[in-house]
Amino acid sequence: MNVQLGLIETVGMSLVILFVGYFLNNKISVLKKNNIPEPVVGGIAFAIISSILYSQFSFSFNFDMTLKKPLMLVFFTTVGLGASFKLLAQGGPKVVLFLGIASLYLVFQNGIGVFLASMTDLNPLSGLLAGSITLSGGHGTGATYAEMFTKGQNLQGTMELAMACATFGLVLGGILGGPVTKRLIQKHDLKPTEEDAPPGEHTITYNPDDDDKVTPKIMMETLLILAVCIVVGSFGYEYMKSIGIPLPSFICPLLVGIVITNACEYTKVYTINKETIDLWGTMALSIFLAMALMSLRLWELMNLAGPMLMILVIQTAFLAFYTYNVTFRLMGKDYNAAIMAGGHCGFGLGATPTAVANMEALTSKYGPSPQAFLVVPMVGAFFIDITNTLVIQLYLALPFVN
Repeated sequence: MNVQLGLIETVGMSLVILFVGYFLNNKISVLKKNNIPEPVVGGIAFAIISSILYSQFSFSFNFDMTLKKPLMLVFFTTVGLGASFKLLAQGGPKVVLFLGIASLYLVFQNGIGVFLASMTDLNPLSGLLAGSITLSGGHGTGATYAEMFTKGQNLQGTMELAMACATFGLVLGGILGGPVTKRLIQKHDLKPTEEDAPPGEHTITYNPDDDDKVTPKIMMETLLILAVCIVVGSFGYEYMKSIGIPLPSFICPLLVGIVITNACEYTKVYTINKETIDLWGTMALSIFLAMALMSLRLWELMNLAGPMLMILVIQTAFLAFYTYNVTFRLMGKDYNAAIMAGGHCGFGLGATPTAVANMEALTSKYGPSPQAFLVVPMVGAFFIDITNTLVIQLYLALPFVN
């Protein structure tokens, strides 16, 4: 039996899945502790139930996914609108240096994924999915590229693979940071300096539960800006395609967002409300992920389980090596550098909230590190997504990958 759901029913089902995720996260502490996103929790729960229904009773769903692409475009446009060069400059040389270190790691991360996928007779694109697309990019980037690989390259099981890799990374990212930093602190006998005071009002942190006051007018103004970015970006996308330069559809709106937000800051003709941008991005990503996870076919992952698990384990080991030997040394080989290494473990495999959770746990035990709380969230929340997109496109341009 096949049940066809229209646009409204599909959106309604995605919201139900999203709130099931909130419910499960509140009830199951291990999910909340490891920062597993609510749409992922609800989506995987729905995928398990739908897989059982399909295998036992031949019962399946067909959904109207008309809104999925617009939601994806809104999310990536908010990433562009959040990339303020002024904010980057305010962070100082340490922010620029850490961004460079994190960006170099993306190159290695994808190289490992592509190489190991090729060695195990997997499609190199599967290696990219087990690289920075999901491990540094998270569930949203993973879902976007998974759909692109399925449609453009006829690669099957990509969505299931992307969600599994991104979830694996979130869990391991929250586990890895503590041991790496503990080893650094003990080996080098590191302690906070006298200048390291508790985080003050100028310390940048990342808290997805912040209650920011916005008005309907500001929400609609921001929606207009998003629409302008997407429309102008779509013209750019079509032009690039017409001259033989294929790009993912979200790249041009993202770049337009970067131009607009920095032009507004430079000219001061309009102040873009960053809190509202975050709200639109969070809502779009949550519903997009819920919709993307609706049609997961978990049974299609079985043939990939062994090779992909090996790739993910090696990725985890390399990140530990990289943060221990590269991030720590280049960031100054002091206490702050050790805390930043723990934070890098968080978003190198998981997400910025995982990085901040790592650092909060470490500083509560070993002492404050305001510098780490300035540098790591700024790079992880605002800039690494931009460089990740560029690195992914670099690999996709290689003939033996794509």
